[in-house]
Amino acid sequence: MLNSESIKNHQQQMNTVRLDDTDLTILRELSKDARTPNNLLASRAGIAPSTCLGRVRALQEAGVIRGFHADIDPRMLGLQVSAMVSVMIRPDYRHEMLNAARILQGLPEVQDVFVLGGTPDILVHVICRSVEDLRDFVAKHLGAKAAFASTQTNLVFEHLTPETSSNS
Repeated sequence: MLNSESIKNHQQQMNTVRLDDTDLTILRELSKDARTPNNLLASRAGIAPSTCLGRVRALQEAGVIRGFHADIDPRMLGLQVSAMVSVMIRPDYRHEMLNAARILQGLPEVQDVFVLGGTPDILVHVICRSVEDLRDFVAKHLGAKAAFASTQTNLVFEHLTPETSSNS
């Protein structure tokens, strides 16, 4: 969930897009439900529907809104095993770290890739059908690559988001 105060503080520190309270309301509502109809979004923001539509388009053009996404339950697709895999890059391959992360990002099992400062170098969120599929993923895509010095796999028992944490 977006916190209006933290966004305003960040904007003051960085040279970023200026957002007013109406923009922040639109962003907060869309972050809760990206399918919120424009009429309802406008009503919640206290503006006319045509103004709201223009604001959403402007936020998209400015790159503030990067996209709209469906929250899909992987278990409903038979994907039962979720893991966070920490990856350490070999020192002589550091120059290829971002490229390696982008390659991982394109794999179907990969949900998110984080390039980090510190240890580990890359953190990969993976979802697979089984523990065996997870093992095979790590062996094929991480263990067999010369750039990767080591990996550590941690199973995810529960993934709580702001929307689900109060309902679990």
